[in-house]
Amino acid sequence: MSFLALFIKPLAYISVPVIILRTIASTSPVGRYYAQLTIYLGTLAVVSTWGVFVAVGMTLMGRRHDVNYVVARSFYAIASRVLNIQVEVEGEEHLHTCPMVMVGNHQSMLDILYLGRMFPKRASIMAKKELQWSPLGPWMFMSGAVFVDRGNSTKAHESLAAAGDEMRTKRISLMMYPEGTRHCQEVPSLLPFKKGAFHLAVQAGIPVIPIVCENYWSIYHKGVFGTGTIRVRVLPPISTTGLSVSDVPELTTQVRDQMLATLREISVKVSSEEDVKPAEQPGAKADSPPVDEPDPIPATPAEVASDEVPNAPSDEDGSETPSVDTSLSRSLRQEGSISEYGTETDDEGMVVIGRQHH
Repeated sequence: MSFLALFIKPLAYISVPVIILRTIASTSPVGRYYAQLTIYLGTLAVVSTWGVFVAVGMTLMGRRHDVNYVVARSFYAIASRVLNIQVEVEGEEHLHTCPMVMVGNHQSMLDILYLGRMFPKRASIMAKKELQWSPLGPWMFMSGAVFVDRGNSTKAHESLAAAGDEMRTKRISLMMYPEGTRHCQEVPSLLPFKKGAFHLAVQAGIPVIPIVCENYWSIYHKGVFGTGTIRVRVLPPISTTGLSVSDVPELTTQVRDQMLATLREISVKVSSEEDVKPAEQPGAKADSPPVDEPDPIPATPAEVASDEVPNAPSDEDGSETPSVDTSLSRSLRQEGSISEYGTETDDEGMVVIGRQHH
């Protein structure tokens, strides 16, 4: 009898809150939103805690660069079932390229779910150097995080060069968000890209892999947390062989154009798209410029670092990459949601494991 109790009691403790949340979810859309949100964050908390033990064990086994892969896959396996949200990945064969700099569009904390589905082996994140002395530092080190000194532009790009060398020698890939901040609205769009990820790829001579997640506004945004299928498309590698610093702006524009076209292709078309489109054009004015809706609660563990490196000094005129969304970026700066570097003002675009956004 006592033997059966070892299995029955834990199931009872888990099933009761799940039943309660399911009941709340069936009462109203608002109830469903908060029930789904609680389940999502609870799953993140459980898997992140378990991830600490995974990191210790795999580091001792000499496989610390696969920690993120194991934890990410574990999170997706659980969360996709309890939330009833599936992720379909097209072009997954391109993720076998190693090393590579993966760049993705960043919509909200729900991005963690698609990362859990597609995050490859021997891949990690880039984090600012200060975090290695934080409580997260040991875990980040054990999971193979690449730390970058962002004290000033010169040091940052020296760190980029060192990171590139480490990526080549250890065959590590990195995931970065060149938009620098979360951006979610009904009409599929991208913010202007920052160039840090592309400087890294060019300096290291490794390919860039664009990863595009469809606009999932219909499934998740403030006040809405539904179910369904999210499409992700991994585009073919873009070689940086033979490129120099002077080619970075063109490379940035090329990647952004490809990602924007793909985003609009794989996303669900919305009736308001034509009405909102003028706000994306340079110099256009809209009655109410779209502003990112912050997540209603702090971002949670397992989120991947965004493009956090200042633009490299070069012989260029220093202008940003031309973009159809420059007016959108300007409006975001005016609202205070992003800094002058195109990144979040609280941490200048850092979206790292365990980092909280308020």
